[in-house]
Amino acid sequence: MSMFKPESYPSLSPYLIVGDAREVGRFLEAVFGATVLREHTRDDGSVMHVEYRIDDSVVMMGEAQGEWESQPAHLHVYVADAMATYERALAAGAEGVQAPAKKPDGDVRGGFKGPAGNTWWVATEQR
Repeated sequence: MSMFKPESYPSLSPYLIVGDAREVGRFLEAVFGATVLREHTRDDGSVMHVEYRIDDSVVMMGEAQGEWESQPAHLHVYVADAMATYERALAAGAEGVQAPAKKPDGDVRGGFKGPAGNTWWVATEQR
């Protein structure tokens, strides 16, 4: 049992600064089946910090404010079915970047751009 981090959390989690954390969260729920772990709001109701679990990973984010501007990122997620995930993303409003296809490393991989301009690369190992 780890004493330096919450139980079941990975040691490394991406942290996104976005314009609308709830919009990104709804997208993560629709595409990846993400679930909220915890959320902290500011006095004005905006999201100061929120965490979503995707499989064995945690994505953390906060809403842009002051010097902390929204910044797009690239994230890679292994999923059970890259094509089905890609199609769910498009249905949820994502912009296709690259349709999933078999790559030289044996993975089927593709990408899409979601809310806040983040590019999500999804892959399924097929060796």
